[in-house]
Amino acid sequence: MNVLLEPFGYGYMVNAMWVSALVGCICGFLSAYLMLKGWSLIGDALSHSIVPGVAGAYMLGLPFSLGAFLSGGLAAGAMLFLNHRTKLKEDAIIGMIFTSFFGVGLFMVSLSPTSVNIQTIVLGNILAITPSDTLQLAIIGGVTLVILLLKWKDLMVTFFDENHARSIGLKPLALKLLFFTLLAASTVAAMQTVGAFLVVAMVVTPGATAYLLTDRFQRLIVIAALLGAGTSLIGAYASYFLDGATGGIIVVLQTLLFLIAFVFAPKHGLLAARRRGRLALQQRAPA
Repeated sequence: MNVLLEPFGYGYMVNAMWVSALVGCICGFLSAYLMLKGWSLIGDALSHSIVPGVAGAYMLGLPFSLGAFLSGGLAAGAMLFLNHRTKLKEDAIIGMIFTSFFGVGLFMVSLSPTSVNIQTIVLGNILAITPSDTLQLAIIGGVTLVILLLKWKDLMVTFFDENHARSIGLKPLALKLLFFTLLAASTVAAMQTVGAFLVVAMVVTPGATAYLLTDRFQRLIVIAALLGAGTSLIGAYASYFLDGATGGIIVVLQTLLFLIAFVFAPKHGLLAARRRGRLALQQRAPA
C-alpha cells in the first residue's frame, strides 16, 4: 500500500496529476463539440499550428504559453476567416493552415536550433513544470472551464444549427470565435502535458469514446470530460511507476477505452451492431 501511495509524497507528482486532470477535463469537454460539428481535424491543425509560436517564444526568451496561444489563436482566426470569406471547403482550409504554420515552425527551429527545446514541444514534460507554469495552466484551465460551463448551451445551439441560433438572438460568429479561443488556450495547456503531436488525441478521443456511449449531448459532455480527466490523472500517476512519457501513457489509456467502447458499447458498439444485424435477418427470414 505504501508503494501505491508513494507518488503522492512528491510535490512534482501531485502537481502533475492535478494539472493533467484539469487539462484532460477541459480537452474532453471541448472534444464533445468537435464531435458534434465533425471538426476533429481542427484539433490536429491547432496542435501543429502552435509550434511556430513556441519556437518564437523560446528564441525571444518569452513564456512559451504566450507564444503558443498567439500562434494558435492566429491559426484559429485564420481558419474562421477563410471559412466565412471563401468558398473553400473546411478540410482544405484546415490542411492549408496546418501545413503552413507547421512549416513556419520548422523553419524557425532550423534558424536557431540550440534555443529551441524541440523535445519539449513534441513530447511535453508535465513532470518538470515550474511553479509559474503551474499557475499559468491553472489560470488557463480555470477560466476556460468557467466559460464553458456558462456558455455550453449557446455553443451547442450554434454548432447544431446556426440559423436557429440567429433566430433566438445568438451571435454564431462571436460564439465560434470564443470556442476557437478556448480551444487554442486548451491546446497550449495540453501541449505541456502530452506535447504538440499528441494534443489531437486529447481533443478528439474522449469525445469519440463518449459518442459511442450516449445519444444525448449533455451526457456526452459529462462522459467526455470525465474520461479526459480520469485518463490524464491515471496516466500521470502510472508514469511514476512505468518510468515512461506521461503524454504517451495518457493517450494509450484513452485509446484503450475507445477500443473497449467501440466493441462493447450497448447501442453503438460493434457487438451491438452485429446483434441488430442478426435480429434483422431473423425477422426477414420466412417463417
